[in-house]
Amino acid sequence: MYDYISGKISELNPAYAVLDNSGMGYMINISLTTYNEVSKRSRDEVAKLYVYEAIREDAHVLFGFATKHERELFMLLISVSGVGPNTARMILSSLSPADLEQCIASGNVSLLKSVKGIGGKTAQRILVDLKDKIKVASDTLLDNDSAPSAVYDEALAALVMLGFSQQMSQKALKKLLKDSPNITVEEAIKKALKMM
Repeated sequence: MYDYISGKISELNPAYAVLDNSGMGYMINISLTTYNEVSKRSRDEVAKLYVYEAIREDAHVLFGFATKHERELFMLLISVSGVGPNTARMILSSLSPADLEQCIASGNVSLLKSVKGIGGKTAQRILVDLKDKIKVASDTLLDNDSAPSAVYDEALAALVMLGFSQQMSQKALKKLLKDSPNITVEEAIKKALKMM
């Protein structure tokens, strides 16, 4: 599986980008969020897109993202029954990653239904399936007034990806960071696993 592809932008439009890497052009489907990021670069500049490869009977299709975070959200969306890669891309084109996280965390069905191609049942399924897996901004989760912690964010993302609930992971990490503010990400994950 590919992690990312970097290369000069040889073609760019709101639906896809073509990156020239060592004389090979990779056509990569993108969201509007990624398009907005990539379009800030000049044609001669190297762009890096984190990719997901969808393998179908008739094609291998690449989907690209400006950030790993957007790709993680895409992968969470396609894990929901009835949400394919193109639907997930449509959601990420209509809502920014932060808006999507907030929408899922608050259970905002009407906002999800406003995305083209998303009906009531699919919107409900997304909210139910991803409520415990979605990561909202850490500054709203930490009890103290400190700046959002990179250790907290990374450890929380790892624990959720391992299958632990958002709420249980947050509780364990808050306690660990309160007791040991200088803990590393690896230590935080190991200790949190022992607590759950």
